[in-house]
Amino acid sequence: MYPRRVLAASASVPAMLRSWRATAAICAASGRCVRRPCGRRLLMAKSKFEYVRDFETDDTCLPNCWIVVRLDGRNFHRFAEQHEFKKPNDDRALHLMTKCAQTVMQELEDIAIAYGQSDEYSFVFKKKSRWFKRRASKFMTHVVSQFASSYVFYWKDYFKDQQLLYPPGFDGRIVLYPSNQNLKDYLSWRQADCHVNNLYNTVFWMLVQRSGLTPVQAQDRLQGTLAGDKNEILFSEFNINYNNEPLMYRKGTVLIWQKVNEVITKKIKLPKETEEKEVEVTRTRTKVVPLHCDIIGDQFWEEYPEILAEDG
Repeated sequence: MYPRRVLAASASVPAMLRSWRATAAICAASGRCVRRPCGRRLLMAKSKFEYVRDFETDDTCLPNCWIVVRLDGRNFHRFAEQHEFKKPNDDRALHLMTKCAQTVMQELEDIAIAYGQSDEYSFVFKKKSRWFKRRASKFMTHVVSQFASSYVFYWKDYFKDQQLLYPPGFDGRIVLYPSNQNLKDYLSWRQADCHVNNLYNTVFWMLVQRSGLTPVQAQDRLQGTLAGDKNEILFSEFNINYNNEPLMYRKGTVLIWQKVNEVITKKIKLPKETEEKEVEVTRTRTKVVPLHCDIIGDQFWEEYPEILAEDG
């Protein structure tokens, strides 16, 4: 009924199982993984050394919580000085940070939204994400390593002839937020921090660069001043209306997923024609899009309700 070759193969299956069991027994007794003649490793059997796995810490994130991974540049004040970043804001550095964050989101698609300013970025994973079995260490190491490697990889695209003198470092942390309001307040906190820091830095560097004060003198001048005082210094002494400064400086950068239409050119061959023709085709893709807008108020969340949607 069956070909002789199939019967022979079927008859050899029990023998193969006996061989594998014998090999597994050898592995268990010796604590070593035995190789097949072809050089491939067999599945590692249990050994007396496997107890070391008991030392691993269970770092599973709580269910139904937003998982936020925030990374910061390590000692970036020195890094910025060594690489001659423009003060108070360097568009090259800010755009490079955003490019790295976009790369992270494209690799880890369970990120619902990201927010960045200066040398930091926060990545928000969905509440119901099951990536990496919700292990905190996996979330953090994947985000930080992908971001850091992207920073080096794309450096030349933004800094052109400026040589990267040494590898940048980034550290990360994970915080869980159980409610939508907690998450919104967290992002509002980071954007408020962006405003406070940028206003201070804008006035500080105007005093240094245009008024000729030393950094210590500029710091003393601004000590104890409020936001209104800093705005008055900018306007009265430097004719700068802070509200007219670029939104990217004042508000930071928000990254969200959006459907966008792309026009591409394709070559097609029409019936009864010998040569191919180029035609434009429009297709819809979901991409990571940067926005520079206010996220403290309700308008942003009303405009993009899918970010907080349970099944988003």
